[in-house]
Amino acid sequence: MKNKRPDKVGHFGLFGGRFVPETLIYALDKLEKEYSQAKKDKKFRKEFDYYLREYAGRPTPLYLAKNLSRALGINKIYLKREDLLHTGAHKINNTLGQVLLAVRMGKKRLIAETGAGQHGVATATVAALFGLQCDVYMGEEDIHRQALNVKRMKLLGARVISVKSGTQTLKDAMTEALRDWVTNVRNTYYVIGTVAGPHPYPEMVRNFQRIIGDEARAQILKIDGRLPDYLVACVGGGSNALGLFHPFFDDQKVKMIGVEAAGLGISSGKHSASLEYGSTGVLHGSKSKILEDKFGQIKNAHSVAAGLDYPGVGPEHAYYQQIKRAQYVAITDKEALEGFRLLSKVEGIIPALESAHALAYLKKAARSLKKATIIVCLSGRGDKDLHESY
Repeated sequence: MKNKRPDKVGHFGLFGGRFVPETLIYALDKLEKEYSQAKKDKKFRKEFDYYLREYAGRPTPLYLAKNLSRALGINKIYLKREDLLHTGAHKINNTLGQVLLAVRMGKKRLIAETGAGQHGVATATVAALFGLQCDVYMGEEDIHRQALNVKRMKLLGARVISVKSGTQTLKDAMTEALRDWVTNVRNTYYVIGTVAGPHPYPEMVRNFQRIIGDEARAQILKIDGRLPDYLVACVGGGSNALGLFHPFFDDQKVKMIGVEAAGLGISSGKHSASLEYGSTGVLHGSKSKILEDKFGQIKNAHSVAAGLDYPGVGPEHAYYQQIKRAQYVAITDKEALEGFRLLSKVEGIIPALESAHALAYLKKAARSLKKATIIVCLSGRGDKDLHESY
């Protein structure tokens, strides 16, 4: 089974594509052309690799969590330590790639949306590094939840623009960022933070994040001389998960588990499990699985983890689900908080609440995973979430 790139208009099977105002088509065409050329440009690749290594701190370790494995009664649990990167999460992989494209295209201003704040911090970081203006859209609710990251963005020189419409979370921040881009497309580059949005963003962000899986694949073969039985990662928009999954796509014996947010419980209606409990629709420029009501209106999503609090998912995840290449499950806020505390106490590693959903799944499914070798993407660190956990 070969994982082909999306077709010329950005579809992964039924999903993906471009559903945007006509004013953005030219900008997207230009971005796609620039990215296509950059992929083939050895100088661009060399520069990207340099910043990943010398600035972000790659490669990240593949850590055998012996205490966690013992506590859960699972053979081997490896943690891919994206939390050790500069800025504290996997987001820097993508923002470094996109800022190099922005500079290549002559853009002077970056805009971004953020929920948990990690993508906003990563965008503000690269804007500071390359001397660009930076505006970050963030829901008012998330500004309160993630006050530490708001302070970090401002310290880095970014302007944090509060979004007070809708649920005042990630969905609304992305909506406002798209409106800004439509208005200021000539001088502005929109750094989308996940594998969502119109083509070419889902493919482009996935490729900037695939360094996670490329490294993990080489590392596990060196350490164990074999591939893992399972890959497990949290899924909101889904960039950390696809970054891990994609390089293993053709390894059919490697099972992939994406963990969504069940929030207060699926029956409560307050969740973010778009893949398992959503329907096919259009959100923020692409067709995917989304949470919508019978009238086609986008439902409010909920998760204790601000980075998972989104009523949609990247179209390639919807494709993986459609072809049964990956399985998707949902973990509640309560279960995620248990995973958060468990890793902290047994390994001395405080995970992001987003990553804690993946850890909680291991605890829940431990009985069926006893003999397994598992790689979990620890997508970020949890200092930003301490106020949510107590």
